Amino acid sequence: MADKLKKASVTAIRDCMGTQKDESVLVISDFNKREIGLSLFETARELGHKSLYIEMAPLKINGEEPSAEIADMMKRFSVVLIPTTTSLTHTKARREASAQGVRVATFPNITKDIMIRGLTADYNKITALCRKVKEKLETGTHIRIATKLGTDISFSIAGRKIYESKGLFHAKGESGNLPTGETYLAPVEGTANGTLVVDGSMASLGKITDTPLVFQVKNGIAESITGGKFAAKLNKMLDGVGPLARSIAEFGIGTNEKVKISGIVLEDEKVLGTVHIAVGNNKSMGGEVDVPIHLDGVIRKPDVYLDGQLMIKKGKMLF
Repeated sequence: MADKLKKASVTAIRDCMGTQKDESVLVISDFNKREIGLSLFETARELGHKSLYIEMAPLKINGEEPSAEIADMMKRFSVVLIPTTTSLTHTKARREASAQGVRVATFPNITKDIMIRGLTADYNKITALCRKVKEKLETGTHIRIATKLGTDISFSIAGRKIYESKGLFHAKGESGNLPTGETYLAPVEGTANGTLVVDGSMASLGKITDTPLVFQVKNGIAESITGGKFAAKLNKMLDGVGPLARSIAEFGIGTNEKVKISGIVLEDEKVLGTVHIAVGNNKSMGGEVDVPIHLDGVIRKPDVYLDGQLMIKKGKMLF
């Protein structure tokens, strides 16, 4: 297992980040993810990079800001790798580091199994598929998602930038998750309406094994969330942040054929044949909602319509 983890760390640093010999590497972890954090740090050092390892206490929710000291350190390195319990992807600290040209990879709630499984994928193939999905979405302005379990939700994507989390972050300021494989965007605020049935997994809660979560969405807000053992926990998390935490923040399409639904959304939202919808912060993807939470729900085998035309049927791409 140690050798496999080391190999995955090499792939992350050398291939996914494209780290050059003269570039410095910062690894930010917490004590829950220490083994992975130290593997990345030691690998970066062995590859000849000036490197630093910082360990903090686990933060409470996805999107919570790190300390000001850590946020400042993120701007001082060429490459920043963040294997942590919760996600720093949608934080001001990450956005500001990216804006200064730092390349950032986040590994929220990563496990050794996911690290090893996810980083054996063909990232050139993932990049090509992400680009294909992006180009398709750029031809339309309206999305509808439907499933046999009762999902029927639609929203506008007019004027929204479409992002590829393709796993190759070689240009200044590029960032995303590792392992990865998704194309995503922020739906236009206030336009999402309908029913969303999350039957794969829910960020911070895990794999859905009993009753799915049912979101009733009106004018871009998840007004009610019911069903299953996770509903009460999810409502409590969102209510602890405030009404904007219920904003429909993201629509994404998974493009990684190597990963599987494990209960950890870092992996789950990348699974080929799934889509995901998030609530909370969309500032990191060109939206207007800036709250300290971002939670993704994964939907299996969806039908996806772009401007009324079926582009994905039961999770299979038709283009």
